[in-house]
Amino acid sequence: MKMNGAQMVLSCLEAEGVDVVFGYPGGAVLTLYDEIYKKGLRHILARHEQGAAHAADGYARASGKTGVVIATSGPGATNLVTGIANAYMDSIPLVAITGQVARPGIGTDAFQEADITGITLPITKHNYLITELQELPRIFKEAFHIAGTGRKGPVLIDLPKDLQAEEGEFVYPERVEMPTYRPVYEGHMGQVSKAATAIRKAKKPLIYSGGGVVSSGAHAELLEFSQYARIPVTTTLTGLGSIPCQYEYYLGMPGMHGTYAANHAISNADLIIAVGARFDDRVTGRLDTFAVNAQVIHIDIDPAEIGKNVIVAIPIVGDVKMVLRELLKKLKPGDTAAWCKQVLSWKKDRPLRYQQMPDAPLKPQFVINELYRLTAGDAIITTDVGQHQMWAAQYYHLERPRTFITSGGLGTMGFGFPAAIGAQVAFPGRTVICIAGDGSFQMNSQELATAACYNLPVKVAIINNQYLGMVRQWQEFFYGSRYSQSCLAGSPDFVKLAEAYGVVGLRARTVDEVPEVIKAALQTAGPVVMDFSVDPQENVLPMVAPNTSIVEMIGGDTP
Repeated sequence: MKMNGAQMVLSCLEAEGVDVVFGYPGGAVLTLYDEIYKKGLRHILARHEQGAAHAADGYARASGKTGVVIATSGPGATNLVTGIANAYMDSIPLVAITGQVARPGIGTDAFQEADITGITLPITKHNYLITELQELPRIFKEAFHIAGTGRKGPVLIDLPKDLQAEEGEFVYPERVEMPTYRPVYEGHMGQVSKAATAIRKAKKPLIYSGGGVVSSGAHAELLEFSQYARIPVTTTLTGLGSIPCQYEYYLGMPGMHGTYAANHAISNADLIIAVGARFDDRVTGRLDTFAVNAQVIHIDIDPAEIGKNVIVAIPIVGDVKMVLRELLKKLKPGDTAAWCKQVLSWKKDRPLRYQQMPDAPLKPQFVINELYRLTAGDAIITTDVGQHQMWAAQYYHLERPRTFITSGGLGTMGFGFPAAIGAQVAFPGRTVICIAGDGSFQMNSQELATAACYNLPVKVAIINNQYLGMVRQWQEFFYGSRYSQSCLAGSPDFVKLAEAYGVVGLRARTVDEVPEVIKAALQTAGPVVMDFSVDPQENVLPMVAPNTSIVEMIGGDTP
């Protein structure tokens, strides 16, 4: 079939099952956008390319599909960089399509030219500059294959403007032929057997679960593994939801803002089974004090992660869902009764806690607890980055995977709201709540127009403390309370800002107003912004100071 390059792109997307794309047009992609118009492909017009990238990311995290984002050349492409880096750090499948100047102009500093493949080389699994039309179908097939297999991640395709108008024969490949890219899915059976033996012998084993469990869809296997072997579980920030929060042997999140039970379990365990986790510094604290009494079994699809940060006794490269299934076949439970009794006593005696007095300023934890109570935990939660992110992780109790969407590795302020838009596009009938800080929300608040124009019923809960809260907290603890440039006094009235975009705005300042505002928001058909004025001095506790052991916890660790 003969067609031009832009038509080929849409045919490739159709072949890959893509039914929605996020983007922002410009000169170098006008031919492509003309074909989108003719074809009727569903397109969500963001109000900034970064917002489009985060929306595609949120769509991917919620749905498990590969997100697609389109931008023009030059500044349009570079505005995607933060979103691409965010997806790369958290292993999210994303295909970014960027326009490029016409092929004769490449390398001449033409108008709106940027070497986007060079710029994104360190933050993509792979990227392509298409220079020959006949390469286009193969490259798209490879891009979706790379993005959605192995350790998932973003792939960028740079598409010159003149190539989009050039005509040629289109044949979409049935299969991918990439001899140098062959992810390993099945774990080595000898290593699996060694792991089963080590688990049976261990007296104090602990499961450390990460985002790879969510990505692999291995949550059912993880729960069965923990139940059968009677092993407690802790999860990373991006692993939240991979085990039900109400599960008896779930200890919460470990690390810098982790629970007493999780941090002390890691420090006292004799065996750690890491499942789809990468031993991030926010979890480990000071490495030479991390899990010093434990052997480590590390199950991960990316061999580069195994042994990168901690010494691993039993490495298993493979898809965690497949490996856990094989491990369950070989496993015989050990004697963990005394250990389970110990960790459950830590969990009971030293829970996360706060105190909300009726006439006192609002506590952020109370607001998030009310969100949880009034949604019965049945919502997709997205967050921005900062104090509110940690409070959401601590106090919104998750029971299912793909219901907590947050920027883990890159820590991107401005991620939460556009990500919520993407999640709402993926699941129009679900309740989607973005828990945001007043600082983070302002970084992509223009996406209120997107939510309004598409009538996407995203509910935004702004934890408004008039500060860059986490920055202020660090300045209080480690910089002598010198609050340099962290006060956000002068921020807009968020209710009026919402109304300016045609969105309902609500405000709560007192304890009694919080549930009423949340109920009103949930009963509103369209998007809503809720502004919760909270105590500006409240800190996220517990907290582990930088370069210290995770058992050296500031606050929140006493019975």
